[in-house]
Amino acid sequence: MSAGEPGEVAKRLDEAWRSRQAIEPLSETIGLNSPEDAYAIQTSWARLRAKDGEEMLGHKIGLTSKGMREQIGVDEPDYGQLWASRFFPAEGGEVTVPADVFIQPRLEGELAFLLGKPLKGADITREQVLEATDAVAVAAEIIDSRITDWRIKLVDTIADNASFGAFTLGPWDRALGRADLRTLGMLVQINGSVALEATGSAVLGDPLLSVAWLASKLNTLGMAVNAGDIVLAGAFGASIPAQRGDEFVVDTFGQPSLKVRFG
Repeated sequence: MSAGEPGEVAKRLDEAWRSRQAIEPLSETIGLNSPEDAYAIQTSWARLRAKDGEEMLGHKIGLTSKGMREQIGVDEPDYGQLWASRFFPAEGGEVTVPADVFIQPRLEGELAFLLGKPLKGADITREQVLEATDAVAVAAEIIDSRITDWRIKLVDTIADNASFGAFTLGPWDRALGRADLRTLGMLVQINGSVALEATGSAVLGDPLLSVAWLASKLNTLGMAVNAGDIVLAGAFGASIPAQRGDEFVVDTFGQPSLKVRFG
């Protein structure tokens, strides 16, 4: 791509974000095929939003499921940014998110990490993540795609800020960060029916390893996971389509329920 193209493509994604009008896959329309070029578009979009006053709260990790990576044909996850304008705080364990800000939303049950120390250096370990983590919370991420009908390849979702839509969190818990997150169970219900049962081992084998992957990846690119950052470690299982009127409940052993309504 020429030097000017990432910024121009970023403007198209931003317009899709604002108008809720999806665009055709970038892998088809502009022949985007390089993850490096896709991340350049993602970075340009983040800068564009920052100029408009957007605040970054941290990072999200996608494609942590082996099945999803095999489906798209990649051997590692991807990452994006968490934007403050799409953080919907839960009060008393419940939150209503406005359905009309999304194009084609899907909900994922995850864990969020609150970093008390930066993660810098090569080959970050799970022990380093554990030591740097202040607390962990149950999280619900709403993924959304600015790409028509979710017809995405890896480069499409990377450019589209890893298909970020919004997120909410349960209460932060220091003790949860010391639990064996590999065996931690999660149950996600939609409208009273069970949609997902899984354990933390579904997230790259261990959610701590997922955060370690992110920190190591960013460090190779001259970036870092910093103190105060929130990191969504990745979905425990498949995403669940959502529409106005749906009510989701995310339950994790030892934690209060997190209820998300689409209003």
